Amino acid sequence: MTILLLAGTGEARALAKALKGRDVVASLAGAVARPAPLDVPCRVGGFGGRAGFEAYLRDEGIRAVVDATHPFAEVITARTHAVCRQLGLPYVRLERPAWAAASGDDWVEVVGEAAVAEYVGAEDVVFLATGRQTLDRFAALDCARVYCRQIDPPEGAFPFAGGAFVVGRPPFSVADEVALFKRLGVTRLVVKNAGGDLSRSKLDAARALGIKVILLARPPGPACARVTTVDGALAWVDAL
Repeated sequence: MTILLLAGTGEARALAKALKGRDVVASLAGAVARPAPLDVPCRVGGFGGRAGFEAYLRDEGIRAVVDATHPFAEVITARTHAVCRQLGLPYVRLERPAWAAASGDDWVEVVGEAAVAEYVGAEDVVFLATGRQTLDRFAALDCARVYCRQIDPPEGAFPFAGGAFVVGRPPFSVADEVALFKRLGVTRLVVKNAGGDLSRSKLDAARALGIKVILLARPPGPACARVTTVDGALAWVDAL
């Protein structure tokens, strides 16, 4: 039984390691130029839309799919679930729990990027830890100083006046984030509520510096089988 692992998260990497030696192939979307290698065979790039994905599943003899993509990869997740349901393939979504505010946090959660502007003034310095792919959705913030972090060097100029890209490859320590936020004078941190420990350091840094955090709420996603841990996904695979 060949299992397709849709990867791109730390959980997917850990699951690939646990599944090493089994009949598993991983898939990465190709959003990062030099992704770290996985412990199972891996393909990189899109499938060519829904029809291409269906053809791939059939041609490669895929018999089950573990979707361990980012919690905000809503298009990929919706399509994958729909195709698996159509073809009668077992499907599970591995999605880590969302973050929850603790004592000392100054957080507000909003639905959609457009709502972020309600909490930003012209005097603010905004740090977008949301990736370059959705940068255009923050055009309403062009009145403020905006920084956007991305893994690969930018291919063009920053789209908003007075803004800039910050290039860095995770993971980042709390000390790294504190130093960066101090250097840039950040007053607003915008993040997707992705959850997980590996990327939480920016939130801990914001708490230490008294920076207001604006979290983008997760998309609801399809009604499907879900697990929240690598062990849970491994148990699901073992039960096939």
